[in-house]
Amino acid sequence: MGIGVGGGALEAARPVSAMVVVEFIFSALQIFIKLALDDGMDVRVLVAYRLMFGAAFLCPLAFLIERKKRPPLTVKVVTGLFLCGLFGITINQNLLVLAIKLTNSTTIVTALSNLTPQSTFIVAILTRMETLKLRKPSGQAKLGGTLVGLGGAMLLTFYKGPEMLFLRRMAHTGLSHATGDRQLRPQPAAGPRILGSFLAITSCFSYAIWLTIQAKVGQVYPCHYSIAALVCLFGAVQSTLLALCIHRDADHWRLGLNIRLYSSAYAGIVASGSAFPLMSWCLRKKGPLYVAMFGPLIIIFVAVMSCIVLDEALHIGIVLGAVLIVAGLYMVLWGKAREEDEQEADAPKLVGQDDELGKGPLPHTNGEA
Repeated sequence: MGIGVGGGALEAARPVSAMVVVEFIFSALQIFIKLALDDGMDVRVLVAYRLMFGAAFLCPLAFLIERKKRPPLTVKVVTGLFLCGLFGITINQNLLVLAIKLTNSTTIVTALSNLTPQSTFIVAILTRMETLKLRKPSGQAKLGGTLVGLGGAMLLTFYKGPEMLFLRRMAHTGLSHATGDRQLRPQPAAGPRILGSFLAITSCFSYAIWLTIQAKVGQVYPCHYSIAALVCLFGAVQSTLLALCIHRDADHWRLGLNIRLYSSAYAGIVASGSAFPLMSWCLRKKGPLYVAMFGPLIIIFVAVMSCIVLDEALHIGIVLGAVLIVAGLYMVLWGKAREEDEQEADAPKLVGQDDELGKGPLPHTNGEA
């Protein structure tokens, strides 16, 4: 009995551990991106290199794992994958990295990126893929969570407040002192900070459009590794062409054994190559709502790591806005879970109505009296 209980506890802990690792990997990614930007790396070049490394890692992996079950590519699937690369990779990543540069804060951008469920709900309403059911608790929760999350985003964007000094004290014993040559950067002006925040919010809507397109592509092309590899490949081509339109000189593209190479390699190989299989496994085991519940962990990880590694200031406005965003996130997730329960409860009623209609009198025909 004890072995069975222990085995069950271990099995239950595996998805939790996997999602914590995934969120930590993505948290470290934000730090690497900020370090590369601080070193002077261009936003578009950084995104292009990240996707090159990611495509170079995922394409052979997808070929080996799914070579026997991969269906043929059609024009419709290729078009969908191209659009996934455009909205989910090229536009989304360029906006996010530019937002980090403008706000000079990984914590702000990370907190705002948790608006994805709310932005997905808004996109679904605008495209009529979903209806607003205000008479049901699920619809009320999703609408309320969206408004609360957007309110938190506005608070985080426009209100700074006093600095929280206890995390700054931790930085004196962190890695920022170990480097010795990096000094605390001045805080950006209000204009770039607000613009960067709105770019981060816009990236959430771009990501929501990608989720909508990829859901349809996944129905006709159910190969997760191949989808990730081809989307990354399309994104790499698009982002490289965008970067070449702006920077054609070799100096911007030159990589040495420095933070630019490490950041690009980590983003492409570790974040895309390791985190994606872990997240895909959790999606298959527990579903999307379970995976989304761990999203707020990245805010905590990034806030602590940014203060220690980057000497980044954390203000009360960021904390309050992040709390509202997380509260809105869980309201939307609760609404989605409740909606699934409502649909399951309504299904027997619809079947019962069909049975009643089937037992009714047959309709008259021309041959009957």
